Amino acid sequence: MTRTVDAAARGTAGADGTGVDAARLAAVVSPLRRALLTAAREREGLPDIPDAQIEVIRALPRGTVASPGELADRLGLRRPTLSNLLAAMEAAGLIARRKSDADGRRVEVVATPEALGFFDRFDAASAAIVAEAAASLPPADAAALAAAVPALEALRDALVLNRSTK
Repeated sequence: MTRTVDAAARGTAGADGTGVDAARLAAVVSPLRRALLTAAREREGLPDIPDAQIEVIRALPRGTVASPGELADRLGLRRPTLSNLLAAMEAAGLIARRKSDADGRRVEVVATPEALGFFDRFDAASAAIVAEAAASLPPADAAALAAAVPALEALRDALVLNRSTK
């Protein structure tokens, strides 16, 4: 595998004053996510659940419920789009819709045990795959990766916050 010249040497690092080559980071994140998703699915023999459905299930961790409107707002989706997703997911056995115990007029969405089981297996496989890949890196790269995790979490949070304030 060849390495590209680092962003500072190319003169593109932090064109916005942050020291971050935003274009390079953005170009790495999506393929990295897809590679991890594919590897975990293959390792665990998991079904090919569309990304949008994965995001809905991630928004419904074990023991939580949400109304369709709450999910649409949380995920930044239009309500008709979410309604179509929920219909497909319900048909696939990934979510269940039920009337609220507190207010019978309100509909709640919950991830099914089957969907949560898929995610438990996916998360365990993903962690193992990342650990194996990180162990194959030179020590300096592994250390840089470990040090980057809090910054990547903060970046994720900033992106979510920016989306929800627009």
